[in-house]
Amino acid sequence: MLIYLLIVNAIGFIVMLYDKYMAKNNLWRIPEISLLGVAVIGGSLGCWVGMYVARHKTKHLQFVIGIPVILVVQGFLLYWYLS
Repeated sequence: MLIYLLIVNAIGFIVMLYDKYMAKNNLWRIPEISLLGVAVIGGSLGCWVGMYVARHKTKHLQFVIGIPVILVVQGFLLYWYLS
């Protein structure tokens, strides 16, 4: 479980940085549903950190509110799973 979470959060971080790079260079972008999907499958912390490191999607409410909400829900689920 720990290895999975490390990998999926690294992917979440990388996709946020990559999408920001693509946006700055007017290239093909990662769909927002895919970015949120990475968060939902366990990469919410990586996505959240990537958002603020790259300053990407920080003006979109579905990300500013959605990613932290997903993170909190996943935190509760992880706590429940481990106890």
